[in-house]
Amino acid sequence: MRRSIVRSLLFSSSSAVPATMAPLPPLLLRYLVVILIPLFLFFSSASAWKKDEFRNCNQTPFCKRARTRTPHSLPRLIVSDLLISDGHLTAHLQPSLSSEDDVSAGDTPHPRPLVLRLSVYQDGILRLKIDEDYSAPSAPSKQRFEVPDVVLPDFEDRRLWLPRVSSTEDGSISSLYLSDGFEVVLRHDPFEIQVRRKRSNDPIISLNSHGLFEFEQLREKKEGEDWEERFRGHTDTRPRGPQSISFDVSFHGAEFVYGIPEHASTSLALRATRGPGVEHSEPYRLFNLDVFEYLHDSPFGLYGSIPFMLSHGLKGSSGFFWLNAAEMQIDVLAPGWDDSAAAGNDRIDTFWMSETGIVDAFFFVGPGPKDVLQQYASVTGTLAMPQEFAIAYHQCRWNYRDEEDVATVDAGFDEHDIPYDVLWLDIEHTDGKRYFTWDRVLFPNPEEMQKKLTAKGRHMVTIVDPHIKRDDSYYVHKEATDKGYYVKDATGKDFDGWCWSGSSSYPDTLNPEVREWWAEKFSLKNYGGSTPSLYIWNDMNEPSVFNGPEISMPRDALHFGGVEHRELHNVYGLYFHMATADGLLKRGNGKDRPFVLSRAFFAGSQRHGAIWTGDNSADWDQLRSSVPMILTLGLTGISFSGADVGGFFGNPEPELLVRWYQLAAYYPFFRAHAHHDTKRREPWLFGERRTALIREAIHIRYSLLPYYYSLFREASVSGIPIMRPLWLEFPEDKKSFDNSEAFMIGEGILVQGIYEEGQKSVSVYLPGEQSWYNMRNGAAYSGGQTHKLEVFEDSIPSFQRAGSIVPRKYRFRRSTTQMANDPYTLVIALNSSLAAEGELYIDDGKSYDFEQGAYIHRRFVFSNGKLTSSTIHSASLREKKFSSSCTVERIILLGLPSAPKKAVIEPGNHETEIEPGPLTLRGGASSVALVIRKPNVRIADDWTIKVL
Repeated sequence: MRRSIVRSLLFSSSSAVPATMAPLPPLLLRYLVVILIPLFLFFSSASAWKKDEFRNCNQTPFCKRARTRTPHSLPRLIVSDLLISDGHLTAHLQPSLSSEDDVSAGDTPHPRPLVLRLSVYQDGILRLKIDEDYSAPSAPSKQRFEVPDVVLPDFEDRRLWLPRVSSTEDGSISSLYLSDGFEVVLRHDPFEIQVRRKRSNDPIISLNSHGLFEFEQLREKKEGEDWEERFRGHTDTRPRGPQSISFDVSFHGAEFVYGIPEHASTSLALRATRGPGVEHSEPYRLFNLDVFEYLHDSPFGLYGSIPFMLSHGLKGSSGFFWLNAAEMQIDVLAPGWDDSAAAGNDRIDTFWMSETGIVDAFFFVGPGPKDVLQQYASVTGTLAMPQEFAIAYHQCRWNYRDEEDVATVDAGFDEHDIPYDVLWLDIEHTDGKRYFTWDRVLFPNPEEMQKKLTAKGRHMVTIVDPHIKRDDSYYVHKEATDKGYYVKDATGKDFDGWCWSGSSSYPDTLNPEVREWWAEKFSLKNYGGSTPSLYIWNDMNEPSVFNGPEISMPRDALHFGGVEHRELHNVYGLYFHMATADGLLKRGNGKDRPFVLSRAFFAGSQRHGAIWTGDNSADWDQLRSSVPMILTLGLTGISFSGADVGGFFGNPEPELLVRWYQLAAYYPFFRAHAHHDTKRREPWLFGERRTALIREAIHIRYSLLPYYYSLFREASVSGIPIMRPLWLEFPEDKKSFDNSEAFMIGEGILVQGIYEEGQKSVSVYLPGEQSWYNMRNGAAYSGGQTHKLEVFEDSIPSFQRAGSIVPRKYRFRRSTTQMANDPYTLVIALNSSLAAEGELYIDDGKSYDFEQGAYIHRRFVFSNGKLTSSTIHSASLREKKFSSSCTVERIILLGLPSAPKKAVIEPGNHETEIEPGPLTLRGGASSVALVIRKPNVRIADDWTIKVL
C-alpha cells in the first residue's frame, strides 16, 4: 500500500508529524479515510520505495560514531578478576587508561568495570555475556534489557559445568574446553576471545581481534547536554542517553558469509559494505520496518531481523549469533580494510553495532554447515511442524470482495482442475478495520462460507494486525484500555498512532499477561463468525505506524517493566506472532496445530509459524531476489517461508507470472497474493495455454507433497531447512559457494529458476560427482559440470540427484485432505553404484499425536538390485499409533543399465511386470523410464522388491 500518500493526506507536509497526536474530528476522519485516501490510491499508479523516509548510517548517531573508529584506536581493554562461579567463567572488563587519559578526562568519571561471563554448552556452543556491573556503588538505577523467550527454555540444561580454567604461566591467556577438538582462548590484555582448533591452534572465530569493542555505559545526564535525536520532524527524547555497543568479529578460514536477514538481494553471499573496492558504503541494517515496493538489491533492513551470521569455506563452517532486539548495523569488511591486514587473507572481518542492549553472543564451531545450523537450532528452536494443508497452495488477494466473490474463486479452481487448499481474506473483510469482526453486508454468513470450503477439504485465513482501532464501542479496544494493556508513549499515556484503522493503539505483547489476553481473542466464542478451519495472518507487526518515524513506533515508547521500544523493537513482531499462535493452540484445546503467517520476525519466530518476504513487486529482478531471500531465511532458522507469487505490487506480464508459479511451486510457503489496485490474476485469467502451464506448476507441488512433508518433519527435528543452498549439500564444491540462482529441495532435488524475459537457454551447474536426472524427461546429466540447456515454456530446469528416492503422489484432487488415502509413487534415481535411498514421513497431518508416536517413518534403500522398506520409528515413542492403508502403485527406476522384465515382491513371492513408462501420469507423457506397475505393497509395512 502506498503509505506515503496516506500520510500526506493525513498530515500537512509543511509541519512536523508528531509521534503521538490527538484523533482527528470524526467527520473529517471519515472524509479522509473513506473518500480521499481511496481516490488518491486509485489514481496513483507508481509509488516506489522512498529512500529518504528511512535513516541511513550517517543519520543514525550510534552507527555514525562507531564507523569513525579505526582498529586499536580505543583504550585497551583488560580482563581481570577471573573466577569460576556456578560453572561459568566470570571476570571484569575495563579500559586501561593512561595518566594522561585520567587528567584529560576532567569531571568525566572513570568507566565502571563491565561484567564478562563465558559459558560452554553441549555440541560446541560458547555463550558470551557482557553487561554493566549492577553491584558497583555507582551502578545505573535501570538495568539494560535482556531479550527473553528467544532461547529455548531447556537450553541451560545443556550447559557444561566448568570445573577450572587453564592459564599460561604469565597469566596473560586463559583457555577453556569447548568440545572435542575445540577450545576457547581468552586473552587478558588486550581483551580478545578466540575459538580455535586444539591440535593446530587454528582460529575459527574471534571477537575484538581489531580492538573495536566499545560499550557506552548508562550514566547521568550532564547539565546542558542534549541527548535528543531528530529525524524528518520526529524527536526521540532518548531519556537514558547514548548506550550503544560495537565490536568486531572475524571468521577465520571463511570464503563467504551468509545470513543476517532481512534484506532484498540477488546474492546469497553477503557482499562487502566497507573497505577497498566498495563504492556505496552502507552497512546491513537490522531494524524491522514496513517497507513497500522495496528495492531488489539493497542492504537496508526490511520486515524482520535475525542477527545470526554463518561462514563457509573449504576449511569448514562457523556461526555467530548476537541476541539483541535493538537496531543493529553490520559491516562486512572488504579485504585490506585494515592497513595491518593484507588483502586476500584467509579471513572475513565483520563489524557489529547496536543502539543498546547487552552483549549476549553465541559462537558455533561447526565444523560442517549443517552442524552450525543444528547448533543454532539448539539455541532458538526448530520450526513448528505445520498441518499438511499449510504446505500446499494458497490463494490470496487484497481483497476478495464478498461471499459471492469467494464462492466464484473457489468454483473457478474446480472448474479448471487446479487444486488449492487455502483462500485468504485481507483487511476489507472486517467491520471498519476492527479485527475479529466481519463486514456483515459483504460477509453476512462467514461460518457458512467457511463450512463450504471445509466440505472440499479447504481452509480460510483472515488477517489480524496489531493496530487496534481507538473506538470506545469496539470491545477489543475497550478491554485493552481498561486493563492498561497498550504500549505507552514517552509520557506514560496509551500510545496513539495511525495505521489502517485510523487512530490506533498497540497491545504490549512483551507482557505475558497481555499475550494471554490476546490469545483468548481467537476462541470460537470471542471471534464471532470463526470456525475451527479458520487460521490467521499477522501483517504490519514490525510494528507499522504510518505517522511514526520511519513508519514505525517511536523509540522512546514504553513497554512492560519500563522497557523502551528501542530496546525490543525487533522482537515485537515475534511476541505478536507468538500470542496469536498460542490463541489458535488454545482454541483447539492443544490438539490442533496452528497456522499463523507473520511478516515481522526475529530469531525464534520459526517456533510459531510461517514468514513471507513482504511487499514485493511484479518484475523479473524481484523474482530473482526471492531465491536468496528465502534461502537466507532458511539458513537462519526460518524454513517455512516464501514470496508472493507474481509480486504484490504491479501487474505481471503473463510470462513472468508463469515463471513465478514454476519457481514458487518449490518455495516452502507457496502463496499467490496481489494488491487491490492490480488486475485480477487468478490462474485461469490468462488464456488456456497459460492456465495449463500454471496448473502444471501447481500440480508439481501437489505431486511432491509427500516429499515436502517429510522434509518439514526433518526441519522440525534438526533445524536443517527445506530449501537449501547448493553448498549445504556439497560443502566442498567451491563452485556452489556463490550460486544464488539454483537451490536444493532436501537432499534429492535441484531447481534452477528462469529469471529473464524470453530466455531461450540457461546454464545450470550440477554439483558433485554423481549424475542428475532431468525431472521433465528423465535424461541423465553429469555432476561437477555446467550444462547449457534449452529453456521450455512448460517448466523450469529441475533435477533429481542420483542416489536419491523421492516419494510422490500423482492423483490430483481438490485439496490435500482429499489426497490422504491416495497411493504413492517412488521415483528411484540410481547412482554409479546402482544404489539409492530416501525417506517418507506420514502422520495425521493436523494433530500433535505424532509427539506420542502416532506416525509412520519409512526408509527406502535400493541396493544390489533390491528395494527394501523398513521402519525408522523411534521405539521409545509408542503411546499412540497411526495407521495407513495407502499402497505404492508405481516404482520408477532411473539409471538402470539394463531393462529387467519383472520384479518379485516379498513377503508373498508375488511377481509383477516392469515396463517402460512415463515419469508422471499426466496425459501425453512419453515413456522415459522403467516402471514397476502396481506392486501394491502397503506403505506402512516392511517389504522387499527384487528386480530380475
